[in-house]
Amino acid sequence: MKKKPLILVTNDDGITAPGIRALISVMAEIGQVVVVAPDKPQSAMGHAITMNNMLYLNKISTENAAITEYNCSGTPVDCVKMAISEILKQKPDLCVSGINHGSNSSINVIYSGTMSAAVEAGIEGIPAIGFSLLDYEWNADFEQVKSFVKKIALETLDKGLPSGTILNVNFPKLQEKQMKGIKICRQAKAFWMEKFDKRQTPQGKDYYWLTGEFINQDQGEDTDEWALANGYISVVPVQFDMTAHHAIQQLNTWTLNEKN
Repeated sequence: MKKKPLILVTNDDGITAPGIRALISVMAEIGQVVVVAPDKPQSAMGHAITMNNMLYLNKISTENAAITEYNCSGTPVDCVKMAISEILKQKPDLCVSGINHGSNSSINVIYSGTMSAAVEAGIEGIPAIGFSLLDYEWNADFEQVKSFVKKIALETLDKGLPSGTILNVNFPKLQEKQMKGIKICRQAKAFWMEKFDKRQTPQGKDYYWLTGEFINQDQGEDTDEWALANGYISVVPVQFDMTAHHAIQQLNTWTLNEKN
């Protein structure tokens, strides 16, 4: 009998979020599941790690013997590090992060705790996928994407991923039957036009609330933003080697080693 794969599940919305509960249920159909997720929301934490505070790890009782759960007081990246160093006796066959409540397409991948957890797993040599649904509501309908989550996870386990690569998967907010399919995409060139809304407390102390508008500058039909706007699930291969290889040749023309 073929041994079931060991799957690490995490997220940034917290261990009680409906998105991760949906992801856990799908992964339990595939393999042995270990969950290590934040004990509270940690959205937009990026690749932050805890260095100057204590970390707590608490095991949670579950009714399913195929699922082991822990909550962690740290960031999503802390959760992955703790899972690998303190909990798992072997490297998992797959790490899945999410399902995030809201988009992680385009430039959002930089800020995302969901994707940073997947990136951390990738750095450790673990095939990893970040899943996100374009619905910020707490009670978003994750049932509509479960079959696609399972398909992508199974393909990843079967085929593997190129070295140094993880997958960023985003789902449009549609019914399952309305989704047109899955598109392999590139990250769209977009940014946030940000501003700070300045306010005052009742005591007269100034404080600021970050707001902004998402600006998509990319008209290409091969991007994640185009796919999502047109009813497709976007899959973007992401690398954590941030070297701008195309710039090396140009920089080598600089006279950096010449004496003044």
